[in-house]
Amino acid sequence: MIFEALKPQVENIISNNNNSIDERLLAICKVLEEHIDYYNWVGFYFRNGDKEELLLGPYVGEPTDHTVIPFGKGICGQVAVSNENFVVPDVSAQDNYIACSITVKAEIVIPIFVNGKNIGQIDIDSNTPDPFTEADERFLEFVCSQVSNILE
Repeated sequence: MIFEALKPQVENIISNNNNSIDERLLAICKVLEEHIDYYNWVGFYFRNGDKEELLLGPYVGEPTDHTVIPFGKGICGQVAVSNENFVVPDVSAQDNYIACSITVKAEIVIPIFVNGKNIGQIDIDSNTPDPFTEADERFLEFVCSQVSNILE
């Protein structure tokens, strides 16, 4: 499975202390987008200090206007409140969806926890309808746990 093959690459990126945190996060985005064909936009959002909003961090894919997302708004904003994974097989069926591109068909968002606190998330858009499985969730949870190690 591609996910098992990518885990060592993610670990190597995380452990490379010669690169800044943002450089390592961007490298993770690139690896995921390049190696998983239905990952068409890969990015990180992080809590903006004490504010109830998320700020866009490193990402790869089409440029987005959604650089600040209030808690509760869209899929990312909902994950900031719920602290739970959110898999959207069909974005057109979601009432509280923020459209980034008309090509996006599905989305998965996994929170990142540091010391038990939700500090951000990885957000992946797909142009393929309903592509995400439980294997994607488990792999992205692994990615988020690795990322949390450099954000403590």
